[in-house]
Amino acid sequence: MDRAVLTKLTAWKSNAWRKPLILLGARQVGKTWLLKEFGRREYDRTIYLSLDESPIARGIFDQDLDVRRIVADIATLDGRGPIDPDNTLIIFDEVQEAPRALTSLKYFNENAPQYHVASAGSLLGIAAHQGTSFPVGKVNFIQVYPLTYPEFLDGIGEAGMAILLRDSDPTRFGPFHDSLVTHLRSFLFVGGMPEAVTEFAVNRDFATARTVHRELLAAYDQDFSKHAPIAEVPRLRALFESAPQQLARENKRFVYRQAQPGAGASRMELAMQWLKDAGLVYQVNRVQVPRLPLAAYKDNAFKLYLLDVGLVGAAVGLEARTLLEGNAAFTEYKGALAEQLVLQELVAAGLNPFYWTNGSNDAEVDFLVERASTIIPIEVKAEVNLQAKSLRVYRDAYAPAKSLRLSLRPYRDEGWLTNLPLYAAGLVTFVG
Repeated sequence: MDRAVLTKLTAWKSNAWRKPLILLGARQVGKTWLLKEFGRREYDRTIYLSLDESPIARGIFDQDLDVRRIVADIATLDGRGPIDPDNTLIIFDEVQEAPRALTSLKYFNENAPQYHVASAGSLLGIAAHQGTSFPVGKVNFIQVYPLTYPEFLDGIGEAGMAILLRDSDPTRFGPFHDSLVTHLRSFLFVGGMPEAVTEFAVNRDFATARTVHRELLAAYDQDFSKHAPIAEVPRLRALFESAPQQLARENKRFVYRQAQPGAGASRMELAMQWLKDAGLVYQVNRVQVPRLPLAAYKDNAFKLYLLDVGLVGAAVGLEARTLLEGNAAFTEYKGALAEQLVLQELVAAGLNPFYWTNGSNDAEVDFLVERASTIIPIEVKAEVNLQAKSLRVYRDAYAPAKSLRLSLRPYRDEGWLTNLPLYAAGLVTFVG
């Protein structure tokens, strides 16, 4: 499986000002696999410490935080002799289970920067330890998301099509359009959680992938009880369960009271922040005045997405046949899956999307993104319908240099408007 994060890890290794690394991301997005694969590719030796499974590994950090002693104890536990700092990757996995290991990263940075130390763990658990023990300013971060569509293609053995998409030239997609749409339907069901993709790649069995989704949803629910304040757990569950349901409505603006009757923003904001810190939801805020920077013009309205389209389908009980028969894949739930797909591809591409409505709320552009000091409006179409009424309203009001419509239709440049296939949502930064 070829993941873009591996390139970022290689850049981290070669950076002369490298600090200890924390991979950020929700549970089961592939952080452990990425670090082990990175070690296998780039180092002569990898030392892996599971702070969840090994009491001895946790015990190393129960004493003082003298880095020389810690390194010596790690070498003793590993059993292969002294550690060569230039050619060894030291991995602290499930670092949230040993808060002092998290703190030790500060001292690796200050007193032993020659060692290559990388850590991973539950983002929700790490967030719980942010405070006096967190090594603020002493670590590097890399964000890990579920697999993108090109990474999914690579994971299921379609490396050629993955390369085609990564080449970022939509004029070449034509001969492969139908195949890319067919695989996209599978992606909308399987999603980008690595275990689900691996199971699907081996068995081509949607039911097995869905079992993985349900297990992940149950694990997230358990994390709420394990890491969050007790008073917030019911609110966390209410918000997380309501997100895909509210996304399925025609008016996708998230309403707290629909998640928990009688609850307003003041009661729910802490739980919402926990979900965002855990990487389990993405909040897309509204702007009604699209000016740069967009973040300065957002208001209190927002849409709420989950971290992965496969989990959205599992949460609402979507069946595989719905996705595989004709265009029902994209019309079911009023385009919620198509929007979720586009959202996570935009986020993985490093973009911070917003959305727009006019003052009368009769025109809505699904996403706005900033690129090269311009604002690009993006409308998502769940089918082959090429009407773009809201984009025209937006164009007439603000005259953007380029507008994008994502649909099932092939690539087409109409001057003011470019139609980009849904499977190429990750190329928004390259088109226009």
